[in-house]
Amino acid sequence: MADASDDLGIPMKPARPPAPGLGAPVKPPTMPPRAPDLVRASDMARAPEMPRRPGEPGIAPRRSEAELRKLIVGREITLSGEITSCEKLIVEGSVEANLNNCRDVEIAESGLFKGSAAIEDAEIRGRFEGNLVVRKRLLIKASGKVSGTIRYGQIEIECGGQISGDIQAQPASAEPGEVTPEIAPVRAAS
Repeated sequence: MADASDDLGIPMKPARPPAPGLGAPVKPPTMPPRAPDLVRASDMARAPEMPRRPGEPGIAPRRSEAELRKLIVGREITLSGEITSCEKLIVEGSVEANLNNCRDVEIAESGLFKGSAAIEDAEIRGRFEGNLVVRKRLLIKASGKVSGTIRYGQIEIECGGQISGDIQAQPASAEPGEVTPEIAPVRAAS
């Protein structure tokens, strides 16, 4: 039966040393080193995270509020309606909407925005058509085309960028949608 336990890989108790003087001392059998446990795919599955209270430190860094309020409209996607309380809007497809309470807008070369927007900063590589109020900086890249009623705090247009319509600068202190009458509107040809 001792042989059967060896066949099953079950360790046996070492044999007792023989009484002194009965022969050569017998070494107890040595145990082979234990093989490391292999990680199974099922062990890799994460346990669901416990909800944390605000301000409680966690293992992974928490996303900032701006990252949580980002909307990306991908290529070949069309979105229409009203967009509110968005920190950053990235348009790669087509958007027909009213945009309120948004900080930044980025329109990619493939992007089109039709409608109205009141925002802090805009970077336009694609097309914007409609009413645009940019309280801080409007950047029109070489591939960008902006048309409609445009109000801005600062403007930068790269060589090749296009702007047309009712264009007017406004002081940075102006409230959203407020147009100051003492600044004469600039008309640009298409």
